[in-house]
Amino acid sequence: MSSDHQFMLRALELAAEAARQGEVPVGAVVVHNDLIVGEGYNAQISSMDPTAHAEVNAVRAAAAALENYRMPGATLYVTLEPCSMCCGALVHARIGTLVFAAREPRAGAVVSARKLLDESAFNHRVAWIEDEENAPASAALLRGFFRDRR
Repeated sequence: MSSDHQFMLRALELAAEAARQGEVPVGAVVVHNDLIVGEGYNAQISSMDPTAHAEVNAVRAAAAALENYRMPGATLYVTLEPCSMCCGALVHARIGTLVFAAREPRAGAVVSARKLLDESAFNHRVAWIEDEENAPASAALLRGFFRDRR
């Protein structure tokens, strides 16, 4: 099993934990030098914080662990395509690479609704990879969560 796959599996575990907490099931991990240095899942409801997306929570944890607000060379693995706010956070954190699983057709800002990480105006470029292998598992978590809430 590749380390990329293991890191995304951890993000999927975190997404499942978010669902158990009543949050939209999205999980994220930040990896630096082949080690997870930050983890997060959606926690907007429980924290009463609209910015508490999985990506932001993982980046905050990584910044604290690394004692640096910039993370060049780090990779963020997330179960759902990031929104515009999260793309901005990745640029500001100087994340090297983003790996995401499922697309977010309404608010996805990497390939779906926008293509923010391909914008030339930013002072940092985040490379990105779509993890099509794990997209079905992520999408199933999301579908199940929303089906159960109806």
